[in-house]
Amino acid sequence: MGDVIDRIAADQWPAPTPCTEWSVRDVINHLVGMNLVFVALFEESPMPARGAGRLGADPAGAYHRSAAALQAAAARPGVLERSQATPVGVATGVERLQWRIVDLLAHGWDLVQATGVVAELPDDLVEQALTFARAQLPSQPRAGRFADPQPIRDNAPAIDRLAAFTGRPVPWTP
Repeated sequence: MGDVIDRIAADQWPAPTPCTEWSVRDVINHLVGMNLVFVALFEESPMPARGAGRLGADPAGAYHRSAAALQAAAARPGVLERSQATPVGVATGVERLQWRIVDLLAHGWDLVQATGVVAELPDDLVEQALTFARAQLPSQPRAGRFADPQPIRDNAPAIDRLAAFTGRPVPWTP
């Protein structure tokens, strides 16, 4: 995602995205905020304030710093094996990281649609994320997280199928 964000032009930050309430900048702010939420989960530290603007004058730098913090937190011994309860249920660190990947890929698709930046998202990673999301979402509420799945061809690219499964209309038009 950092490579995609690095290639977003300054005049594209206010552009609309498939997340109807969010601009490109808002999506990046969400990605940074969620990276910090996962850092807090993995480090068992206080949650960051909700709704805070986290990008400042350097949105790409803010993303890179939050991603590095998440990678460091996830690399701590035992973090991925530990189970933890949150308001959305009990999950291991591995399962939480899988959700993080689903969210990053889905919002990566949003950013690509909104900006036209070309992204090379590994099909095998996207397929794994889609399989995980399909297995998890029937048992969890979508409200506030994802919209209802949208129709899409079975042979569509994996990233488009993930986008549709997480509620995005494919193709998307602004």
